[in-house]
Parts: sequence; structure tokens; C-alpha cells
Amino acid sequence: MSKKVIHIVSHSHWDREWYMPFEKHRLKLVNLVDDCLELFEHEDGFKSFHLDGQCIVLDDYLEVKPEKKELIKKNILEDKFYVGPWYILQDEFLTNGESNVRNLLIGIEEANEYGKLCKIGYFPDAFGNAGQMPQLLKQAGMDAVIFGRGVKPVGFNNEVIKTGEYESFYSEMLWNSPDGSGLLGILFANWYNNGAEIPVKEVEAKEFWDKKLADVLRFASTDHLLFMNGCDHQPVQKDLAQAIATANRLYPDYEFVHSNFKDYITCVKESQTNKLSTVTGELTSQMTDGWTTLVNTTSSRIYLKQLNRENEVSLSNLAEPLAVFAADAGAAYPHETLKYAWKKLMQNHPHDSICGCSTDEVHRDMETRFHNSLQVSTSLITESMDFLGNQIDTSGFKEGVDYPFTVFNTTGWKRSGVVTVTLDIERLYKQNLNVSYHKMKELTLKKFVLKDNNGAVIPCEIQDAKVRFGYDLPDDKFRQPYMARCVTVTFEAEEVPAMGYRVYALSAAESPVKVNDSFVIKDGMENQFIKVTINTNGTINLLDKASGKCYEQICYYEDTGDIGNEYIYRQPDGDKAILSKDSTAASLLVEDTSYQAVYKITQTIEIPESAEDTLYEEIISMTDVKHRKAKRSTKLLPLEITTYLTLEKNGHGVKVRVEFDNRMKDHRLRVILPTGLDTNRHFTDSVFEVADRPNHHYPEWKNPSGCEHQQCFTGMKEEKAGLVAANFGLYEYEILPDQKNAIAITLLRAVGELGDWGVFLTPEAQIQKKCSASFEIIPFAVNSEEMDPITEAFQFQVPLTACQIFIHKGSLPLEQSYLEWEGQGIYLTGMKNRQDSRDRIVRFMNGTSQVRTLTLKKSDKVSRYYRSNVIEEHLNDLTANENGTITLTVNPYEIVTIGQEA
Repeated sequence: MSKKVIHIVSHSHWDREWYMPFEKHRLKLVNLVDDCLELFEHEDGFKSFHLDGQCIVLDDYLEVKPEKKELIKKNILEDKFYVGPWYILQDEFLTNGESNVRNLLIGIEEANEYGKLCKIGYFPDAFGNAGQMPQLLKQAGMDAVIFGRGVKPVGFNNEVIKTGEYESFYSEMLWNSPDGSGLLGILFANWYNNGAEIPVKEVEAKEFWDKKLADVLRFASTDHLLFMNGCDHQPVQKDLAQAIATANRLYPDYEFVHSNFKDYITCVKESQTNKLSTVTGELTSQMTDGWTTLVNTTSSRIYLKQLNRENEVSLSNLAEPLAVFAADAGAAYPHETLKYAWKKLMQNHPHDSICGCSTDEVHRDMETRFHNSLQVSTSLITESMDFLGNQIDTSGFKEGVDYPFTVFNTTGWKRSGVVTVTLDIERLYKQNLNVSYHKMKELTLKKFVLKDNNGAVIPCEIQDAKVRFGYDLPDDKFRQPYMARCVTVTFEAEEVPAMGYRVYALSAAESPVKVNDSFVIKDGMENQFIKVTINTNGTINLLDKASGKCYEQICYYEDTGDIGNEYIYRQPDGDKAILSKDSTAASLLVEDTSYQAVYKITQTIEIPESAEDTLYEEIISMTDVKHRKAKRSTKLLPLEITTYLTLEKNGHGVKVRVEFDNRMKDHRLRVILPTGLDTNRHFTDSVFEVADRPNHHYPEWKNPSGCEHQQCFTGMKEEKAGLVAANFGLYEYEILPDQKNAIAITLLRAVGELGDWGVFLTPEAQIQKKCSASFEIIPFAVNSEEMDPITEAFQFQVPLTACQIFIHKGSLPLEQSYLEWEGQGIYLTGMKNRQDSRDRIVRFMNGTSQVRTLTLKKSDKVSRYYRSNVIEEHLNDLTANENGTITLTVNPYEIVTIGQEA
């Protein structure tokens, strides 16, 4: 009879920042890596160390000790350090699909540069696992995936419980994505510290191993048992070789080895005789009591989530596509600069960072990184637009009469939308700036009309933007300051080409055209698609003309107490929600133009200033959130909520911006959208997936709160009608079946402590400042071919951008699309250049459970099309049809990457 083999894997789960700021944690990291290097050199029994699946730990170490780089690479090549595949260990649900791909691309690239890639997908402490991760990792060439949460048994530290049902009988399973692709999955059923601090002395070792072996044997499917020798920021166990020798003496029927994931996975695969369970899709601990899913981190410090969304959009939806357009016209693609911006952004993506569950100092550092990344991406956006503007042939316009500008649409679908652009009518260089200012101020502005690239006059609003200071930074000379007289133009740009642009021009005219079109009605707004009626209590009625469905009394606010922490929302016992719809509101029409109408709704609700003082005692005494007794204070303060409702001429939804100045503590504010739809399921945007979820949780769920993760939208539908709520950086929602199947979106969650294993007060997590949030309510008719609400929701994330151009000859037309394609239920997720190449990469996802067809129009500038994957490998060439199109069959939920060689 063969021995059972105990695989002991040394590691330290390295939260880059958490209960201490980054630099303090880094000092501990330097000591850890130094200790490992010392053991590798002097202790033959210490074989290897797993560097937590993320390459950034080595980047951080080598910033302090760059002289150790060759020694690090030597130990990686000798299979002593295991690195990759990620750049950082991210939160999967708070980072979008393209961010996860960049994380893999950069992580794999860095691991190979260091010497060797560990081909194990690794999520030791992720707060739930996104459903498309097996597909993503399989395309990236991973051999298996290891994770700590999502499948029962689960608790805050995943301690094994003795009773309960399991989604997988074994700790080993097959984890599939919805498309059917999958990997061997390993669950840390006894957490990733089940082999930490192994005793050397026999008495202690016997007690340790008797318990630990029984725990692991309960779930193991083979004779190869996994023990994780480490934990969060755990120093390396220097006497591990002696501890292993002790264990081998005590248990002759077992073989204890200092192992690694590569060897362990190989052994599990080769010795597997049991039929493993298959789990499919997202793993979010939904079949638990609901208290330890950690989903409420999605609403902790929402301002960070909004900054993250702004950065992701700026990079993947603006900077990268615009850089592709510019490269197509001859510019150098900024590979390294984009990589730098992505790395700076991804340094905010570890779960304790982006989840908002760290100390105040950590999150102040994050804001700096967000702004740094945004500075780079916005500079690249401007450079690409300026380069393209210089290539567009505007010679048909007249100098001194016409002032052309370009509107860019960097989404995958043609679109209409309101654009505001500021144009310089005249500039003065090379003069005393004070003199120039007054000359510009005295300049008499002409009368103007706005024209499209075909010369048609377009309704617009033109405002004098006065005088502004500006400067040019030429490549070949010193900076050039100037004063400019400006006007601001606002209008609706109609049907700007997908992944393309259209040129417009402000033109001098003797008699500007006056357009009196309005879609303001009594108590609301109405266009050809929807009708919005504002009620006296601040709610709205929303009529969808395509389906005939009217959504009544929607868009009100709910405030409740929160005596939890950055991880967990906990409403006080007996707390009753305070609802804005129970009071009156004042509405005011603030904009009425031919292209949009805007109403301002102002409402004040009285809410408690904080929790009772007893909450502080419960926090510092480490009272479990489930057992806290604190109530809300009886002292009330006014919370004024201002809501702006915008309906555009061709808008399919009503856009909402809410603003408030939060001076209260210990509470949560949500917007409530009762749908009244007859359905028990809903859909939500996740990572490369439109996830289908039940409106009710499983019977095991005991937590009164049932919040879930979202990316860009959540929606539901019945037989003929549906409603989608798109958002910008609002990642937490809840379906309220007993409130007319309402969609509740969290706008603010204010708490005063970190939570978890110690007392860490976080006064800045109370978010006592001016706050704002944006979302769009999109009604739709089911099976309509006129409008896809998911496309509308994706476009809500991405602004139309514009830049002024000047009059000159050029090689580019006044209107162009860089990607022409079709595919019902298929969504474009990204466009960029292949790493270190001129090849263009475009990626799509099938958001449906049906086989779909993707058709691309062949471009004359592309010599070859080929199937690729998320790590941009060349798989196989694609052949164009006789009609000049390329057609692909896309399986349900499949992620498709296509390369285009110039």
C-alpha cells in the first residue's frame, strides 16, 4: 500500500497594504525575501517558496535591493521561488474584464523576464470568484486554479465546519466557466494556513498533525494532501526542514515533503480516481448563511470605486482605442507608457485596497495613485486626438470663418449623445500676457452656427467662455504661452461611427438659426422613446413607449443605520428605513434645449447624526457585528439630496446624477427602483459575463441583507418589458422582491472601523464630505431590434470626446470608423495593439446563452486576421468571405480575441 504524501507548500499571502500602509508592509517583505534567499543558500531541506501568485512582490523588493536581481532570477530558474501569473492579486469583481487581462499580460511578461512562470491561477483570499476566470486562465495556459473562497465550507477564515451541504464533496473539483471551459480547481478547504508554524518537538507535532491530517483527509480526493505553510504576512518558517523530519518519524505511513504547487497539481491529476464535482460560474458563497461573503466591501469608500471606474474607462475605453487610431495614421503606439499607467492603476487593485477595507492612510495613498495613472492616460488621450486632428483633411473649411473640431466615439457601436467642447476663436502668442489678455477680452465675437461634416446646420447652444490662458509644448522649441478668446458649444452629435470619429465646425454666420424644439412637458420630459413624469414626492414615473410599460414611483432614496465595518453591512436591530418618498420635493427646470432637458429635484430628509455611543465600546471590545446592540442616535440632522434628471433628444434612458453633503456617520444611503416586473431572476454585468442570478437567495441564507456585486449594470425583464439600471462606479446592488422587485443601488456606506482581526478605527471611512453618484434608468421592450439596453449601459460608461483641429490638408477623411462589425448579443470589450507589436487586438464577449455569429468587415489596411486569446498568442488565421467579411461562430459566453496584422 502506497503512502499518503503530505505536500507542504511554503508561502506568505502578501497583502501589499492593509492594516499598515504599503511602505511599512514592504519592510517586512524585504526581510521575508532575504530570509528565503538565506535558506536557499544554507539549508538543503528548504526547497522552495511560493511568492503568492503576484510578481509585484519582487518589483517592490528590488526597488529596495536592486543588487539582488540576478540572485532572484537564479532562484526562480532553479525552481526555488515560484512567481506569477498575476501582476497583483486583484479583487475580481471590482476590476473589469480588460483590467484582469492586463493583470495577466503584465504578470506573465514579468514572470518570464524573472526567469520562469508558475502556471497556476491563484486566488487565495479573493472575496468571491468571477465566473469567467476558468475561461480566462485556460486561454492563458494555466494548468489549474487554486482559491480560498466561494465554495462551501466557508467562514470568515474558511474554518471547516462539521455539518452542512457542499457544492463540492472534495477540496478538488472541476471549475467551469459558463462557456464550458474549465480547469482543475483546488479549494483551501482548511484555509491557506493549515500548515503554518509546524512544530519541531514531537509532543507538539503529534498534537498538531493529528488534528490537521483529519481535517484535510475529510475533503481530499487523492492520497496527495495539501498543507499551506504560511498565512497573511507570515515570516518564513526557518526550521521547516526539522519539522518535516519530525513528522516523518512520527508518521511512518505518510511521506512529508517540502513541495510546490507544480508538483502537487501533477500528482493530483495523475492519481485521481474519483469523479470530481463540477461547479460552474461565479463562486460567491451564495449557499452559506450570507454573513461572510464580504460583498459589502463593494460599497466601502465608494469614492475609490468611482475613481477606479474613471481610470479603467480612461485607459481601456479611451487611451488604448485612440492610440490604435493614431497608430493606424502613422503614430508610434505608446506601449511602455500605457503599461506604466496600467501598473500604476493595478497597484490599487489588490482586494484590501480596491475593496476599501484598509486603514485611512492606505486609502489616501490610493487616491494619489489613481490621479497619477489618470494624468498619464489623459495625456495620451490628448496626444492621440491631436495627432489624428493633424492628419484629417480640413482644407475645405475657411480660415477665420470655420472652427472645426472632431468628436470621437470609442465604443463598439455608433452612438448619439450630447457633447460640450470649448473652442479657441483667436489666440495671441509672443506678446505680454497681460496685454494679450485685455486684447482678447475686448475682442468682439462673431455670430455662429454649427455644421456637421456634410454642411448641415445642427441645433446647439453657444456661450462666451471668455479668455483663457494656455500653452503649447512643441517637440522642437521652448514652451509657447498664449491667451485665447473662447466659446463653448453644446449639442447632440448624432450617429458618430463606432470606434471612429466625425468632424463638425463652428461657422461664422450673419443670422444664426434659432431652434425652438423642446421636449419639456407638464411635470416632466418626453422624447420619441420615453416619457418622464416627476411626482410631488421626488419620485418619477417612467413610460417606455416601445413596450407600453410604465414604472411608477421609482427613484427614491432609502437611509438605514450601519453598525458594521468596512467588510460587512449591519443594520441595527429594529431600525426602520427612512425614505425620501415620504416627504415632498421641489423640482425646477434648469435646462430646456433642442437636444436635452434637465430637471433639478431638491429634497431634505432628517436622519440620525450617527450611531449611539455604545457602538464605540462594541468596536474596541471586538464585539462580533452580528451580536452588536447599538442603535441609531436620536439626534437628527438634515440631509439635502439634489437629483438632476437628464433626458436627451435621442436618449433611451433617463440619466440621473445625485449630489449630497454627508455630515452623518454610521449609515447607508441607496436609491430604490421598484420595477414591478413579474420575474424571479435578474441579470447583471460581471467580468466578461452577463450573469444570470436568482432574485431570492438560497434557503441557507440568514443575513437580512442580500447585496451582490455588479460592474456596469443590473436589470430584469418579464415577457414583454424590462428595466436596466446602469451605473458609474457603483458596484453594490440588492434585489428586493418584497418591494415590487426593486433594484436597490448603494450610493454611500459610512462606517468607522476596518473590522476583521483587530481594532483599527477608520474615521475617514465615514465619508463626511460632498458626494455624488451617476446612473441611468433604461426601460426596454424585450426582443426589440431597435435598442439593446446592454449596449446603452456600456455606452453610459464612456464619454464622447472632442478636440479642436485646425485648417490644413491631410490624409484622413472627415468621418471614419476603425472597426465595422455586427453581432447580436455580442459586446466589444477592448481594442489595443498587441504587446510590442503593430498588430491590432480586438476582443468580444458573447453575453448570451445562445450561439451567436460575429461578422467583421475586412479593412484594406489589414493583411491578415487571426484568432488569438487573452494573452495575445497567434492561434490560427481567419479567411475572409467573398463579400469581404470575416465570419465567426461564437459559443455561449465565449470570450473571443481577434488579431489584425497590418
